[in-house]
Amino acid sequence: MIIKENILLSDHTTIKLGGAAKYFIECDTEESVKEALEFAKEKNCKVQTLSGGSNIIFADHGFDGVILKINIKGVSVKKDKDDFFIYSGAGENWDEFVKYCIENELTGAECLSGIPGSVGATPVQNVGAYGQEVSGIIYSLKAIERESFETRNFRNEDCRFAYRESIFKSAYKDKYIITEVVFKMKKNSEPEINYPELKKYIDSHKEYSGLSAGKEKLNFIRNAVISLRKKKSMVIDADDPNTISCGSFFTNPVLSVSEFETFKIKTEALNLLTPYYTTSDKDKIKIPAAWLVEQSGFVKGYKTKGAGISANHSLAIINLGGKTADTLSLSEEIIKSVKEKFGIMLIPEPVIVK
Repeated sequence: MIIKENILLSDHTTIKLGGAAKYFIECDTEESVKEALEFAKEKNCKVQTLSGGSNIIFADHGFDGVILKINIKGVSVKKDKDDFFIYSGAGENWDEFVKYCIENELTGAECLSGIPGSVGATPVQNVGAYGQEVSGIIYSLKAIERESFETRNFRNEDCRFAYRESIFKSAYKDKYIITEVVFKMKKNSEPEINYPELKKYIDSHKEYSGLSAGKEKLNFIRNAVISLRKKKSMVIDADDPNTISCGSFFTNPVLSVSEFETFKIKTEALNLLTPYYTTSDKDKIKIPAAWLVEQSGFVKGYKTKGAGISANHSLAIINLGGKTADTLSLSEEIIKSVKEKFGIMLIPEPVIVK
């Protein structure tokens, strides 16, 4: 275990913000995670985990504690009848993991291509995109309890997955550190295309229907998703300043039927069409956060101080060479404006460490 001091956190996040961490420890085994927790306990320091740095924002003054970077690697596969169980260390790069699944003709992660971050971070907020959620393929996971240092196994149902939600964001927030995730997938099965934008793309490419199930179709979907994400600057690119962000900054609000009716009254009063998506829960209706942001005056390319809105995606707040305070000020301004105009409270997606 190597303990570093005064490490700039802006160098470890995709939005390139944040001051220095008092201590910075990179852990590549479960044992080293426990050692780092013991060190933090001895020093009486708070602990913040860090993985790919794509969904977290640190304060300008830094972090007066221990940053524990999870770098546990390793991927292996076990077969049981028609099911394939893929064991992955939490520190594996998520997009590389998706590529691994496709190369091995395993179906279920292809629509999650191009998402930055690590495998261990995906269960926390139940990462999803283009009609897939990671909860659909997670079988179980291992995590270390921060206080006792004991390892616990969680089954899928234990994680209480919901839209961009899990028990690790609610009841067990900051209580466990995920070290391994086990995925359950099928081989050579027909991919499901549920997202309208992706379906439209595939329907416009007639050659897709002639591809074989397995690697050919999975690679096609992967390339389609990455192409769609790149147009929105949602794939990390050193040459694209619009990718200096945390990706989508707000989750799509999910309303009850009565809340939706109230929202509809407001939109109709403003002579606006009411946008919405149905969900698997007939009593819940999803509203596109990007629409709310734009209709509240924060259009693509909007700039203020050292932060702005991506020129290609109105849900991405980008760093324009400013400070964390600039980004948080803009997010708060957006939240306030949307609330005042539509009566809906936007919820930030990134972890904000103040």
